[in-house]
Amino acid sequence: MMTYKEAYDKGRKSIISDEADSEAALLLEYVCNTGREDLFAHPERELDENEEREFFGLVERRNSGEPVQYITGRAYFYGLEFFVDKSVLVPRFDTEVLVYETIKRAKKNASLLDLCTGSGCIALAIKNERADINVTASDISFAALDTAEKNMKKLSLDVSFVKSDLFENIEGKFDIIVSNPPYIPTKVIEDLDEKVRDFEPFGALDGGDDGLGFYRRIIKEAADYLADKACLVMEIGYDQAEAVSGILRDNGYEKIETIKDLNGLDRVVSAVFGG
Repeated sequence: MMTYKEAYDKGRKSIISDEADSEAALLLEYVCNTGREDLFAHPERELDENEEREFFGLVERRNSGEPVQYITGRAYFYGLEFFVDKSVLVPRFDTEVLVYETIKRAKKNASLLDLCTGSGCIALAIKNERADINVTASDISFAALDTAEKNMKKLSLDVSFVKSDLFENIEGKFDIIVSNPPYIPTKVIEDLDEKVRDFEPFGALDGGDDGLGFYRRIIKEAADYLADKACLVMEIGYDQAEAVSGILRDNGYEKIETIKDLNGLDRVVSAVFGG
């Protein structure tokens, strides 16, 4: 039988990924139901036969392109652990900028709507940081909403989830609307990394011919759901700031601002409606 360290070393050398070291550790922790500290504190621990077989089976799944987050059902975002499956996108570190900027703009006891919520990571991260905010989140996918509600229960947070094609089933006005909509141009999806292209839900990626389809709809329709001087905050692709800002201006939004992520790429656009 192999020790913890032997299995980890073989696994990380076997995984074909730029993040092989961390991915091997995550898979080993998952199989052995341990934390990272056990790998360092007890490298001599022996895996039993079933653990060893399962671990290397998962390494093979990873090498088929399947993301580690789907294999383990775990993803980490804004300091929280989320359940994820193939009904939702894997939360990205870059999207944490969207959460931060939204929280910064939300007044005390604000009402907030999160469109295209997916796993619920944005809505739930905001609620976790700001219990005073009244959060509603929507998605068109029943499967995604099921995942989001599992995360709400897992984290013991209070968010209202609604099945809705954007604003279709939404009522009332909000002080802030946030969204990370699909924004990849259809023709570009086939060129994405295989773990995104082949495993993540197409509908959560596809932004139409030019990637701007959802922005046009959200920006136009949000005007009927934003309170006076309310804020719309959206994640964008690195090359979409100018186009999205133009759509906002054409629809009467003001105070349009672009925020970069930690890599220096345009990541978030915010704007105020009603002055």
